[in-house]
Amino acid sequence: MINYMWFAAAAVFEIAGCYAFWAWLRLGKSALWIIPGVVSLALFALILTRVEAAFAGRAYAAYGGVYIVSSLAWLAFIERSRPLWSDILGGAVCLIGAAIILFGPRFSGT
Repeated sequence: MINYMWFAAAAVFEIAGCYAFWAWLRLGKSALWIIPGVVSLALFALILTRVEAAFAGRAYAAYGGVYIVSSLAWLAFIERSRPLWSDILGGAVCLIGAAIILFGPRFSGT
């Protein structure tokens, strides 16, 4: 259960950090937006290391589905743009993929 909290927190910090750069370069905001962006991205990286997984690659792969759905939530609630049906369907497919990665069987074969 704690992994879900870490994934959600990581997504918020990653999206916020990337959005700070988007705001600076695409929305004409001050270059000072870079400062909280860099801090946010550093926190994202730190938080993602808290996920309980034997391998970093598996944690990152599962996080990918969470990131996609979180990005669509950002689109809806922060940017106030309604996701398309294809966005929602794609996000659901990604979450299913993340669940397969997280909950799939683990074999110890060579």
